[in-house]
Amino acid sequence: MEMPQNPRGENTFISTQSFVFSSVPIPVENGFNIDSSGTKELCRTPLSNGIVLSNANSPLDSCMQPLCSATSGKSSPCSEEVKYVSSEGENIACGWGAFTPDCLQFFNTPKGILFFLCMASFLQGMTVNGFINTVITSIERRYDLHSYQSGLIASSYDIAACVCLTFVSYFGGTGHKPRWLGWGVLVMGLGSLVFALPQFTTGNYEVNFSEEFGICGSNQNISCTGSTSSLSNYRFVFMLGQFLHGIGATPLYTLGVTYLDENVKSNYSPVYIAIFYTAAILGPAAGYLIGGALLNIYTEIGRPTELTTENPLWVGAWWIGFLGAGASAFLISIPILGYPRQLPGSQRYVVMRVSETHQLKDGSHKTASDPDFGKTVKDLPLSIWLLLRNPTFILLCLAGATEATLIAGMSTFGPKFLESQFSLSASEAATLFGYLVVPAGGGGTFLGGFFVNKFKLRCSGIIKFCLFCTLISLLAICIFFMHCPNMPMAGMTLKYNGSMLPEGSLQLLASCNEKCGCLREIYSPVCGTDNVMYYSPCHAGCSTVSVLPEGGKKVYRDCSCIPQHSPSRLGHATAGKCTSSCQRKSLLLVFIFVVILFTFLSSIPALTATLRCVSDRQRSFALGIQWIVVRTLGGIPGPIAFGWVIDKACLLWQDRCGDQGSCYIYQNSAMSHYTLIAGIVYKVLGIIFFGSAYLLYKPPRGSPDSPVASPPSSSSASENTTDLQERGSVLQTQNSV
Repeated sequence: MEMPQNPRGENTFISTQSFVFSSVPIPVENGFNIDSSGTKELCRTPLSNGIVLSNANSPLDSCMQPLCSATSGKSSPCSEEVKYVSSEGENIACGWGAFTPDCLQFFNTPKGILFFLCMASFLQGMTVNGFINTVITSIERRYDLHSYQSGLIASSYDIAACVCLTFVSYFGGTGHKPRWLGWGVLVMGLGSLVFALPQFTTGNYEVNFSEEFGICGSNQNISCTGSTSSLSNYRFVFMLGQFLHGIGATPLYTLGVTYLDENVKSNYSPVYIAIFYTAAILGPAAGYLIGGALLNIYTEIGRPTELTTENPLWVGAWWIGFLGAGASAFLISIPILGYPRQLPGSQRYVVMRVSETHQLKDGSHKTASDPDFGKTVKDLPLSIWLLLRNPTFILLCLAGATEATLIAGMSTFGPKFLESQFSLSASEAATLFGYLVVPAGGGGTFLGGFFVNKFKLRCSGIIKFCLFCTLISLLAICIFFMHCPNMPMAGMTLKYNGSMLPEGSLQLLASCNEKCGCLREIYSPVCGTDNVMYYSPCHAGCSTVSVLPEGGKKVYRDCSCIPQHSPSRLGHATAGKCTSSCQRKSLLLVFIFVVILFTFLSSIPALTATLRCVSDRQRSFALGIQWIVVRTLGGIPGPIAFGWVIDKACLLWQDRCGDQGSCYIYQNSAMSHYTLIAGIVYKVLGIIFFGSAYLLYKPPRGSPDSPVASPPSSSSASENTTDLQERGSVLQTQNSV
């Protein structure tokens, strides 16, 4: 039996499953009779390949007649075994080369590839947006870096991605996507191992600190050598690791998204993509929690130390997570490399997809519907030009860039913000930020895709939904008008007699500690019984130290600068910062949660709108161009700008033998107000871009978004007829194989 040619000229696929049809009644799906009246109008829905289903009989015209006639007594084609075939005879089995065992075919489904891609995105998020952001303070302390330098390390990921995106998305979009994805995960794992390399190439982290060191009257001496300043050069190794992370993750969020979109039904695509991105959001949350726990382990494992986690000189085991991430990436890449170019039966979803491509006035958008378009480099300039002429696509890219700036900046320095506002240790701040990101970021990402599927939103409706979410997050971000006050600190915000100090002045020495010989280089804050912080036990005038048996916390006694409780006893202090009693803490956390929730709630809908407003042939390349815009205007400058702004809010810099090190204490009010200004500016820009995209979007004629649209029932009806139409476009009997 001869199979009619696909009007698109694209491949149909072999299914490893055989189907036997004895008879086919008139199909009824979801309570809708396929053969009912009014179906002829439904068959004029434009498809993504540029054709329109008409009332004329055609191989795809399942709207007009059943797939097979159920005539009795005659041999029907449906009585024979039926298989999906590939017109090019390409192998679509899951495996590596000739090794394609039957047991692996269980995973050769959209759900199977979704599982492994979710593992890869989870690992990428945990490493790049979790571990790195969690350990950034420890790396600054260990390698004498400024915040703008650590911001440059974070931005190196996006710089590498921008360099590779055009090449990967253009050639990978028409190539073997799973192989690009698998090799990308391998490179990402190599980047994790490189990032941990400085731990093994530098000397041990040595801190001249003992129980007696730093108290009043002790022999205090800091030797200044040239070796300490050279540690900052290791930032280039961290940047190399981030470059490899960026190169490896580039296929994941371009080719991975389009591979999922091509292999599932169009109405299920937002859900699959939402699950994929939810894993990417849960990854950073796990990174914050695991990274925060690892920071409680001393970086030099097995070496005793007198430091405690409350001490600002403490450096946790920041490097362990990267070793585990590198090993995991190598394991995850193996199954991804075994997937075929396209999954069995996926071509039916591509053929029957309804087009929502933005319509250009001169009709040049139809050029991208050519099956041969985009297969050679000579089509690259035209492909870029078609995307640049699509105002909806460009405005969605700019809206994504505004959101990416805030996400990149806050994800990098969010733990540091909480650490300063609530007077927390680095590990406590990272853990708390993880608790915020898990439900808000992960839940918002999944719910965004769920709402698009639940309400069957078309492209214009999706853009309106994004506009609504951005408006809500703009209102919530105004909470940064509030902030928690800095804990009072003697010599910085307060004089030792309790009176206020002018802003920016530093008076660490007073009559109570002038004979102690205190050094500015030794910063070890203690909390006095008067609930005031002191620069060090020496600056508090403490002369003795003891260790509590419960928890091993140090207590410094006989402190001459701490007000006396009785004429016969001097005050005492405990190691670490004073606990913040900020009454606005709960309110700040709630509104930060809302900002994160609604920011991520629009992420999947915006991505779905991007995929729908361009032609099928340009989807991978469009995502690549979008990521270039998002990272160039958002992801790269975001951490650098936020790091520069946070440095401006610094009250006390580390003094390394006359050189400026990392920041010890930040001014909470300045940090909060800078965050507020940045948030309002970028959220307003996001509203402008989403609103303009909605107004300028021009859907195809006859689509539900078009002014000349089908009847209200046609949208749901065409969805119900899709399954039957799909079967007619991809079936061929065994006799023709």
